[in-house]
Amino acid sequence: MNPIRNLVAAAMSLAIAVPAFPQSVNPAASDPAVRFVDSLPLYAPLKRVNGTVKLWGHGSFKRDFMGRLVSLWIDRFHQHQPEVRFVYQMYGTASAIGALYTGVGNLAILGEEISPDAALAFRRAKGYAPTGIPIATGSLDVNFFDYAHMIFVHRDNPIEKLTLADLEAIFGTEHKRGARNVRTWGDLGLTGEWATHRIEPYGWKVDDDFALFFREAVLEDSHRWNPDIHEYVHATRADGTQYDHGQRILDALALDRFGIAISNVRYANAQVKPVALAREPGGPYHLATIASLIAQDYPLVRIIPAFVDRAPGRPLQPAVREFLRFILSREGQQALLQESGYLPLGSEAIRQALVKLQ
Repeated sequence: MNPIRNLVAAAMSLAIAVPAFPQSVNPAASDPAVRFVDSLPLYAPLKRVNGTVKLWGHGSFKRDFMGRLVSLWIDRFHQHQPEVRFVYQMYGTASAIGALYTGVGNLAILGEEISPDAALAFRRAKGYAPTGIPIATGSLDVNFFDYAHMIFVHRDNPIEKLTLADLEAIFGTEHKRGARNVRTWGDLGLTGEWATHRIEPYGWKVDDDFALFFREAVLEDSHRWNPDIHEYVHATRADGTQYDHGQRILDALALDRFGIAISNVRYANAQVKPVALAREPGGPYHLATIASLIAQDYPLVRIIPAFVDRAPGRPLQPAVREFLRFILSREGQQALLQESGYLPLGSEAIRQALVKLQ
């Protein structure tokens, strides 16, 4: 079959059920993300370029939420590089990597981290890995813009902080970060009535994209979850509205003093509280905030990547390189804040990405 037709069909099958997306965000000047972006360097072209950027990726046929951002990027980029042409098909993340290795596109923007299956498909087709360039940080709590994964316990629980090794021991079984399972609150050092109570884990359905991120970031790509986990998917209420899986998770946790849950603060209620997280046992520990996400201090931050097909030892196409450099500039990140729910990429991540583009 035609590979382009396959890409479009796959993307359309995912886009059909997409609910309404937020409109332009336009955060206030006092927003910490805005203040950070205003401090970034302006775009400075390495040279005048031409050519065509063929962009595929994150978006939807039914609601062109990424098209607004891409259009703004193009308009502002053309003020510096008027000779670059653009063709963009924002049909969804499912189409992005396939467009690269079939040659339909030369730049892919994903709505989440690259999946192992997509990375493997590219490598099988090309003989080398796709080159990833981070371009944005996932949101704190904005739906559809890769909000941060957060860990919650019941408000009565004395636990205030956990490490990734603790989470792997609670939610996993293979001990990739340690040498034991954690199945009771006593295993984490709690005493009294908590010591003997079994931990009840709550989370996404384990084959959902949300769970895939947690599996890679915490379980170190183990497929073996704690069999006690209570899995949740979206449901439909009697009035026809969607009951989000993240909301269902924290509503269930509110009724279980001995539970622990993966969800997001957008779904929090008065009976639950977030737990600070650390990558290593000695800390530092961080709650998810705009600042800790931008700086990538919070361990479960989501990073939005772009991918290109760059063969080993070969330079990147100049037009694609300059467009990515623009996205990483003050103007590009300002557009990101104006027309999406994403947060800007942190300064150190931008520095490393620019080095990668040279």
